Amino acid sequence: MIEAKVYNFEGKESGKASLPEAIFGVKWSNDLVYQVATAMQANLRRVTADTKNRAEVSGGGKKPWRQKGTGRARHGSSRSPIWIGGGITHGPLAEKDYSQKINKKMKSKAFFTVLSKKMADGEVILVQDLPMTIVKTKQAQTYLNNLAKAGFERINYKKGKRALLTTTKKDEKVTKSFKNIPSATVSDLRDINMLDLLNYKYLVIINPADSLTVLKTRAKTE
Repeated sequence: MIEAKVYNFEGKESGKASLPEAIFGVKWSNDLVYQVATAMQANLRRVTADTKNRAEVSGGGKKPWRQKGTGRARHGSSRSPIWIGGGITHGPLAEKDYSQKINKKMKSKAFFTVLSKKMADGEVILVQDLPMTIVKTKQAQTYLNNLAKAGFERINYKKGKRALLTTTKKDEKVTKSFKNIPSATVSDLRDINMLDLLNYKYLVIINPADSLTVLKTRAKTE
């Protein structure tokens, strides 16, 4: 088991939690993380580049000029690729598929590998609770400032993706309070993936007891 500190909303240590090594102590594998990250990014890639060939462009139904007697080169259609406004030859098409297949076990192990790495690097913060009675961005920023004073200095930076706060229960007050802070976001622990962990500097796990149950269930099912 791995011992980790648990903080309160004031940024003070309120206790400790025992974390299973099967979730927070997975050995780092650079090849595995790279392969899964590359595949996940490929699956997110949107195919936007698309060109029209000579059969798809408009116009050109009539022969531009007669075949002989003009002194000019013969042409059958203004939709030809050598004409301005004509079709494109061998251009990109929206039909291209960049998706890659990811083995389910590989994806799961890569997730817990990155999670373990962040824990080892001191980038996982266990917080007992972040009480929000009303939607208040100022209060949310105060919570981040308190965690910064606790030793996580970069969590309250205004630029970059700094804090990924995870919950186990939907709380609109918490979600809306952090919505106006560009460097932070709130998400359900069940929905985050490996790319989320890689993109954000700190992972803030709210309510460690319930969150640990969710992670154990996720480790068994994935």
